[in-house]
Amino acid sequence: MIDLYTSPTPNGHKVSCLLEALAMDYETHFVNLLEGEQHKPDFLKISPNGRIPAIVDIEANHLSIFESGAIMIYLAEKANQLIPTDPAGRAKVMEWLMFQMGGIGPMMGQANVFFRYFPEKLQPAIDRYHNECRRLFEVVNTQLSTHEWIAGDYSIADIANWCWIRTYKWSGVNIDGLEHLNKWMKKMYSQPGISKGLDVPFKVEKLLDDEGKVKEFSKNASKMVKK
Repeated sequence: MIDLYTSPTPNGHKVSCLLEALAMDYETHFVNLLEGEQHKPDFLKISPNGRIPAIVDIEANHLSIFESGAIMIYLAEKANQLIPTDPAGRAKVMEWLMFQMGGIGPMMGQANVFFRYFPEKLQPAIDRYHNECRRLFEVVNTQLSTHEWIAGDYSIADIANWCWIRTYKWSGVNIDGLEHLNKWMKKMYSQPGISKGLDVPFKVEKLLDDEGKVKEFSKNASKMVKK
């Protein structure tokens, strides 16, 4: 049994989608980021950096792991699924997982901050992160032009990158003309467990359909960003 501590964010969904894809037994514990629960002592014992997601593997002597990429590697290797065992194949999956961890995630996160959350609209910062996100998307699009899946076979690299890239509208990133990226994004929804994993810890309303909800969410998020 896996205890999953999470919130409905791209990083949180990376792990919940993977747990569903692997058909693993797990129990969800919602961490309310807006209320600052990620900074409470009990959670910091599991995730010293005060970030979600984090897991505790009850069967492995209550082993706790934080950082979404590390969690994904651990779970995939534990299940012996969605990560190759041969050195070359594993290296390729790790390569694209690190691409998401060091590029896609941080750049889209900064785009969210400057495009959505900061009340002051600093256009040079917005442009900088939108342009870098678009460049990274183009890298993925080029890779997918010659591969059905990012690292060859379907793997945790696809889940990790997709959970972020699928939120491009919230980040304000333009994906026009990225044919292979668009096709892959749509295809991901039909993979086992993926749609169900997006409802963990609960289903999030489509904020972009309601301008009032967008403003309210962004206002609340801006308080968290400035802490």
